[in-house]
Amino acid sequence: MTNTPSFNNEPTLTDVIERIEKLSTDVERLSTDVEKLSANVNRFDERFADYRQATQWLVQLAFTLIASATITVIITSVFRK
Repeated sequence: MTNTPSFNNEPTLTDVIERIEKLSTDVERLSTDVEKLSANVNRFDERFADYRQATQWLVQLAFTLIASATITVIITSVFRK
């Protein structure tokens, strides 16, 4: 008795080609998704930079107002005496 290999479970060339085509389609879709995500990240980076700049300006304005108020109080108290 000889054992002959069973080729029923082996994929055919057509099966391999179909799987390669499916993988190619999946890679193209994923590539498009990556490009979209990259564009979203770039927009987020730009908005984050804008918010950071606005926050810096707000902090500078607050310190300027505090310094002005402090100087005004000091000058007013010096000239009253």
